[in-house]
Amino acid sequence: MANRYKPAMSTSAAPDDLPPGSRQVAKGAGTALLARAGGVVEIISQPLYVWLFGLPTYGLYMVLWSAVNLVENFADLGMTSALQRVVPQAKDDAERAGLLRKAMLLGLIPCLLIALGASLGAHHIAELMNVAAKDRDKLATGIALFAWALPLWAYLEIATSALRARKAFGPEIRLRVMWEQVMRMVAAIALSLLGADTLGLLMAHLCSLALTCIFSTRLLARYYRLDLVVKGGGRPDPEMTLRTLLAGLAVLPSNIVGRLFADAPPLILNAIIPGAGGASAAGLFAIARKLASGVQLIRQAFSYVMAPLASEAARHDRRHILEIYGFATRLTIAVATPVVCTIAGCGRALLALFGSAAQPAFFALALLTFTRLIEAVAGQAAAIQSVISRYHHPLIGSAIGLAASLAVGALLLPQGGMDGMAIAVSTGIAISVLAPMAQLWIHDRLHPFAPPFLRTAGVSILVGAGILALSQALTPFHHLVRIGVGVLLLAGGIWLSGRFGLGREDKLALGKTAERLRLV
Repeated sequence: MANRYKPAMSTSAAPDDLPPGSRQVAKGAGTALLARAGGVVEIISQPLYVWLFGLPTYGLYMVLWSAVNLVENFADLGMTSALQRVVPQAKDDAERAGLLRKAMLLGLIPCLLIALGASLGAHHIAELMNVAAKDRDKLATGIALFAWALPLWAYLEIATSALRARKAFGPEIRLRVMWEQVMRMVAAIALSLLGADTLGLLMAHLCSLALTCIFSTRLLARYYRLDLVVKGGGRPDPEMTLRTLLAGLAVLPSNIVGRLFADAPPLILNAIIPGAGGASAAGLFAIARKLASGVQLIRQAFSYVMAPLASEAARHDRRHILEIYGFATRLTIAVATPVVCTIAGCGRALLALFGSAAQPAFFALALLTFTRLIEAVAGQAAAIQSVISRYHHPLIGSAIGLAASLAVGALLLPQGGMDGMAIAVSTGIAISVLAPMAQLWIHDRLHPFAPPFLRTAGVSILVGAGILALSQALTPFHHLVRIGVGVLLLAGGIWLSGRFGLGREDKLALGKTAERLRLV
């Protein structure tokens, strides 16, 4: 495997001598965002799964997948985030290989043990879940099989995190978002045609994860010396090993809280609503979350870039962090605001793709979508905080946000149902992402509001309001027509925000993209 390694992609001495700037942020985020655009496959795949297997079965699948996601975020001991902090500061290939090996061992062993326990105890877990009567008989078998998605997902998360730490932003996201989704969709269609029902969707997911793990290993070989990883050569010194473990454990609670907001609601709705209604409610909330996560593509694209670049910039001067922080926030507002207003404005049309039974999810969709805008704009602070601040700082915002979400949930649930859950989740997300922004200012005197922030925000808000107004005017038309026009409004809105909202320096940082789009 070592012969695939490309030394040019990693200097064997120190990391780059020049500090990262806005141009690197734009280039990395642009690559990541284009790669994550493959996530639009979910607009096709998620309704397809509902049509092929039914809403209750889809809800069961989302409950199990949410459980895997949730468990993985604490079972991997935070190794995905730890690699973002320590790999950019590694001295040579041997040290990077040692860090990757340590992260794999620490992150995978707990997941393997938990998967084994869940598989053996599948019948006991099945008794705790509410599902449709037709899914009851195969539930324990499905749990026993799907438990092994946990170590596969953990391996994929750690491997792709290691790629991001080497600034390989685009390839790993294309693999995970585009090709993993395509392989899952093809497998689901094939199994459905062969007569598979409840287990078919779970098996399709397992197949796509296994293939993606294989491809991610091939990709790792281009950026790491896998021969050193396998043989244990180039182990990091004890101090670096301790730093890796501390870096992972420090962000572990934050990762868990973030995953709780994403994956706990379907589990809770399934638990508090009996019978098939529990699975259906979980499925509806999952649909709203999936559609709202279109905004997360933008936040994640910048977060993938910000963590390793901020870690590298900290080696030079923290003023360089201020530059990339402000630029990333302004660009996020310019892009995310039109996206949010398009999704909210076309929300009922998008839900119509899932059938008329999905319309009750509109309130949750609209609320979660605007909450994701707050998360996208403020989310850069959490990425920076995870690599430059004291280890305990990320715990504060996560703890406050989780406490607020639990308090609101206690007031609204179970009577509030899916809408009450959306309010509780939105409250927690907003607080947990705004807190790191406040902490960065208090502890590090870093904020993203330097000019031309107000200009960018003002123009973007006006553009978003126009998109909402035009979307409402299209209400009488067929949902496919409204979605088609919404795509045009989205593209036009992003161009207007960039052309009139971004400052000249921000546009120049976009390089040839600004020229091609005539933003300058």
